[in-house]
Amino acid sequence: MIRKQDIQKCAEFIREAECVLIGAGAGITVDAGYDYTDREAFSRDYPGMARRGFRMKAELIGYTGWSPVLKWGYLAAHVNQVRFESPCHPVYGRLLDLVKDKDYFVMTSNVDGMFAKNGFSEDKVFTPQGDYAFMQCETPCRRETWDIKPVIDRILPAIDPETQEIIDPGVIPTCPNCGGPVFMNVRAAHWFIDDPYREQATRFSEFLQARKESQSLLIEIGAGFNTPSVIRWPMERITHSDPDAKFIRINPQWPQVPDEIAEKSVTFKKGAMETITGIWEAAGKMTI
Repeated sequence: MIRKQDIQKCAEFIREAECVLIGAGAGITVDAGYDYTDREAFSRDYPGMARRGFRMKAELIGYTGWSPVLKWGYLAAHVNQVRFESPCHPVYGRLLDLVKDKDYFVMTSNVDGMFAKNGFSEDKVFTPQGDYAFMQCETPCRRETWDIKPVIDRILPAIDPETQEIIDPGVIPTCPNCGGPVFMNVRAAHWFIDDPYREQATRFSEFLQARKESQSLLIEIGAGFNTPSVIRWPMERITHSDPDAKFIRINPQWPQVPDEIAEKSVTFKKGAMETITGIWEAAGKMTI
């Protein structure tokens, strides 16, 4: 059970905050319907991969033991599903309702573009891990990225649903400059091109600098220990560095916070949708 007093305390945090930093990890994606450990959904959406013995999307993160025709047969379908076909979801809409009248910023390890799709200003979102919407050379021969959607649109009709393999190898993407292998523009290895996100990083740094004189609230959602240096630890450090900052952590597995920030933190061992809805409803009642 979520304690009512914790929900009310968070609603008060939001009412008093002048600026809000949201740090979001994979947990919010789960509540929006894309759980990378969901075996039933995986078997339904990628039957060809299930027949090969794979059980969930999580098993294919960083996987290298496949042929190009299978690799791009799966990746094209996957990226199309999570980056381009995913519908808006109320977990994002209610979160936006809570912060839209504040000076807010979002830092997320997710590469699915869901914050912008759900109405958050693109100028207020920092995606240090990249974005599925773009491709790059794996060398890289040039520090360039390009849109992935035309590539996916060519691949999708060439996928055999029984095997998940591409039946026309001619649609397998290669670098338009050197002809070498390509991948999504995400932080998967040392070759990641971070140039497209440097302007985002600058705006994020400016936001952090400007908020030093403001009453700040940090809301962290679903950031665990797969890549804690991206969201979880920075959110803790920022909270600790500001004596007046308040912190909300929403995480059904790891809601704990360091002792140094415990007194100004509220934590929920629950999912994003349930918790954000509770705070959203409480905050709405407070403004009536």
